[in-house]
Amino acid sequence: MIQRVQSLFLLGVAFSFAASLFFPIWEKQDTNIGSRVILEAFYAEIHSIDQPITREYFPTAILAIVALAAISLAVIEIFQFRNRLNQLKLGAVNSLVMAGFLGIAVYFTFRLEEMVPVPGEGTYEFGMYLPAIALICNLLANRYIRKDDSLVRSVDRIR
Repeated sequence: MIQRVQSLFLLGVAFSFAASLFFPIWEKQDTNIGSRVILEAFYAEIHSIDQPITREYFPTAILAIVALAAISLAVIEIFQFRNRLNQLKLGAVNSLVMAGFLGIAVYFTFRLEEMVPVPGEGTYEFGMYLPAIALICNLLANRYIRKDDSLVRSVDRIR
């Protein structure tokens, strides 16, 4: 089960998304006036020199919910090793969920860019690249699941 290559890739998906929950996704900073905006999976944080730190939990918490769904799908997919067709279906759904996470994260970065008048450009942080790595791991896992399925079918033809 865990010794198969696709299971290791699926564990990589789960760990990448779990780590993306704790790293910042996007950050914009103005060093002249000391203001900063950070987007994380659970909240958007706005630092300003003349106001206390404000955290906006809704609707940015949707990112955390989608990330938890991707983690859950990857773990469920690992334990569906007896039914490769279900694994492939869950892998396709998980790819859509991960692409949705990336799309929602980009949407929130543009939204925060417009909301907060901090001059300069924002930068994507490590929390944005981890889901992209997870998406690649998921695609590789699906490839190896298909390879396993074709191997089993070819052995069935020989019998």
